[in-house]
Amino acid sequence: MPPTQSSDLVGTANRRSRNWTKLTLTLATFAILASGLAGTSLEAQTFTDELWEANRDVYDAILEHPFLRGMQDGSLSPDTFAFYTVQDARYLRAFANALSVAAGKATDPRWTRQLEADAQSSLASERRLHEEVFATHGLTSADVAQIESTPNAFAYTNFLLATAHDRPFEEALAALLPCYLIYWEVGKALQAQGSPNATYQAWIDDYISPRYAKAVTAFVEVIDSVAATADTETRERMHERYRRGSQYEWLFWDAAYRHQTWLPK
Repeated sequence: MPPTQSSDLVGTANRRSRNWTKLTLTLATFAILASGLAGTSLEAQTFTDELWEANRDVYDAILEHPFLRGMQDGSLSPDTFAFYTVQDARYLRAFANALSVAAGKATDPRWTRQLEADAQSSLASERRLHEEVFATHGLTSADVAQIESTPNAFAYTNFLLATAHDRPFEEALAALLPCYLIYWEVGKALQAQGSPNATYQAWIDDYISPRYAKAVTAFVEVIDSVAATADTETRERMHERYRRGSQYEWLFWDAAYRHQTWLPK
């Protein structure tokens, strides 16, 4: 065979070898990327996702709290649940107030209407607690008036109101978000097994209902829209407000479980 033909064959073989090497490296790189993406949504992470993941430790602690475990297995004392509902009714009133204040700071009229509607819904929930839950437990208006807000509940509501009044719109939203999001996630987690107690199961059902899911989703959309145009410093402050609100959620349940008082009894 002439030398020129032999040289061409060697060159072709070398090119094929290099191509196979490139293909092998490409496949290996793809495999590494695929393994890293396994179980991960291809959708971009939202700001709310970011908040949730950064504070998952608080949510995990909430799920492990004996108050919620007692609701799940039905062992929670009815007196403790009644005490919690009294605290929750007062909380909802303050929550509605904070929503209304935040609504006044909204830059989009659609957000204003949405927050005002949520405020009215919170007040309606407070009325329902008075009419249904309190009556079930034999609590009169006079009985309820005699029960003081726990220190933790008092601190939480003041945190919400102070943030709504004194801080920018973005921070007010971030402080309010834990109540929406954590109750929704708690409801879904407890529903996995349900509760043998009809009262506690009804509570769970409220927080996994389509109506509540719609309210949470709408609020989350506002948060994500606001965060999308916020600067780094504002987003950091939103993180701080969300974490503090989440911690107060744990403290709220803990205070109800312990029947927390201002002074030792």
